[in-house]
Amino acid sequence: MITVLIVEDSRVVSEYLYYILSKDPQIQVIGNVSNGKKAIEFLKDHKPDVISMDIDMPIMDGLEATQIIMSTTPVPILIVTASRNANEVATTMEALAAGALGVIEKPVGVGHPNEKKLSDELLMMIKLMAEVKVVSRKPKSGTQPRSAAAQPKATIGLQPKDKVDVHPRVPKQIPWQDHGRLNVVAIGVSSGGPQVLHQVFSKLSNSFPLPILVVQHITEGFLSGLVNWLGKTTSIPIHVAVEGDKLMPGHIYFAPDNYQMGVSKKGTTILEKCDRKNGLCPSVAHLFRSVAQEYGKSAMGIILTGMGSDGAQELKLLRDAGALTIAQDKESSLIYGMPGVAAELDAAKYILSATEISNLLYELETSNK
Repeated sequence: MITVLIVEDSRVVSEYLYYILSKDPQIQVIGNVSNGKKAIEFLKDHKPDVISMDIDMPIMDGLEATQIIMSTTPVPILIVTASRNANEVATTMEALAAGALGVIEKPVGVGHPNEKKLSDELLMMIKLMAEVKVVSRKPKSGTQPRSAAAQPKATIGLQPKDKVDVHPRVPKQIPWQDHGRLNVVAIGVSSGGPQVLHQVFSKLSNSFPLPILVVQHITEGFLSGLVNWLGKTTSIPIHVAVEGDKLMPGHIYFAPDNYQMGVSKKGTTILEKCDRKNGLCPSVAHLFRSVAQEYGKSAMGIILTGMGSDGAQELKLLRDAGALTIAQDKESSLIYGMPGVAAELDAAKYILSATEISNLLYELETSNK
């Protein structure tokens, strides 16, 4: 039985969330509170498996509550929000950086065309988050939770439940001479993306010698917020791709909502409107296939934390084409789905931690100066 605490100030929304979650025999709602302060008080006597957290609430909002919870009594937190205005999206990104595991759109009311789809997504995410072990997170240097009640107890970060030994193929340094000239980096990532992308991009600047293409699975409407947030926390220029973008070294291009992103022989982006009946949109698989076809051995493919298997088979396609392929290791992955499947398929030449991937890209930048 998965136990859930609902944190939501709207009584109507709160009751609807309770209705959806309670219908699932695997889920039990053990609390329903109206703001972050009450959530923290609830946690003094109860430990739910997952918290469903709203962002915009009186007294204490979802960001401050997330900061305090993740630094004192960590619990997997899923941000459930209806608003896509710029301020709230930015706050949601900060909550993800503070330790929330994901963001999802609030389910709509009974009778709405998207009722079942959004309800099913909520149930799936709650069950997924219940499997993730979180430990205390210290606020980033120079920042503190906005309440004096927050007293960080540890600074360990996120980790999966099961630890594994470092993959034996991990080298101390990548032998660049074995890979020839590189022309592009393609990255696929899902759950846990904002945190790991911030880490991976943190050392890069516009001096990075290659363009970087990214497919990030994220709730529709939140991509621009993620790009804006990453742009404020890193020095390399970051964009949401548009059709025909010339791929420039030292720039990062994210696949936009509702479009598959590929590349052309001329070194430009190709965007195709998605048919959602045919699977994920945008998909890592589509990007990796296109990069394998157009760049082959001159590409670097990286698959990061995320549920499912999107892009794992296509990372193998990249490796078979001679590309340099990397998968994030289990220790540093929030969800060891996509990179785990890639490892099982022997699609990745190297299995590296998020820190090692960050250092690898930085080494590539500095070696070209």
